[in-house]
Amino acid sequence: MLDVRNLQKIYAGRNRSVEALRNLSFHIGAGELVCLVGPSGCGKTTLLKCMAGLLAPTSGEVRLDGRPVDGPPPGMAVVFQEYGRSLFAWMNVRDNVALPLRRKKLGKARERELVDHALEVVGLADAHQAYPWQLSGGMQQRVAIARAVAFEPKVLLMDEPFAAVDAQTRAELEDLIRRLWHELGVTVLFVTHDIDEAVYLGQRTIILSASPTVVLEDLTIDLPDERDQLHTRSSTRFAELRAHVYEQIQRAKHHNGDTDPPMADRSDELALQKSES
Repeated sequence: MLDVRNLQKIYAGRNRSVEALRNLSFHIGAGELVCLVGPSGCGKTTLLKCMAGLLAPTSGEVRLDGRPVDGPPPGMAVVFQEYGRSLFAWMNVRDNVALPLRRKKLGKARERELVDHALEVVGLADAHQAYPWQLSGGMQQRVAIARAVAFEPKVLLMDEPFAAVDAQTRAELEDLIRRLWHELGVTVLFVTHDIDEAVYLGQRTIILSASPTVVLEDLTIDLPDERDQLHTRSSTRFAELRAHVYEQIQRAKHHNGDTDPPMADRSDELALQKSES
């Protein structure tokens, strides 16, 4: 569904240039939920903007369903970290969710159906007449997620969407994303700086190096599909995977594309450790 091929991004200024991404490649299959994690400042948001067609790469390409991404593709939706800036304060919740649908010209009945369904699945059916400034941060982020759901995307890109909410709200939103992913069958790339979140949410976790960024490891998360905040996070396997990702992130802080990756893919080794335990 989503291919990143030898992606490079260089920011050129008058006095110097900065290579943010270097020969970065990975693949996400249809219907997968993949998390992407790396050190602060490693270029995660730059990568996401390139994938969303919001930023042109210096070289390499992104392909969505086999077609090159050279601008915002119609089958993709993005949920940003700064949800407050993506919502219009003078529009109520319903109008904020419906806004991207206006370009599709679906007709009022179909538009109303999509908005009602999106608000229902994120738990905001009773708040459709409220304005963003009347809602908590977690509820505002639910509005942003509902807007993406109503758009019926094939691919959903999420750029650290829960970084600005409290821990309890974050846990609720994590479970909401997994539930929506199961119900809608959408392909999800979830960018995060939180190691626990990267392990809890996804089927795979892609670990990035420091800038200029390369893929250090594509790790299979072999936790049961049925997950919950209490039992999953307290399991031995979760602790093993979290420790491994944490170790890689620490190594990543001292590694960039100028040197060989500090550790190869260890999915088989981790599976062996699990079977032995």
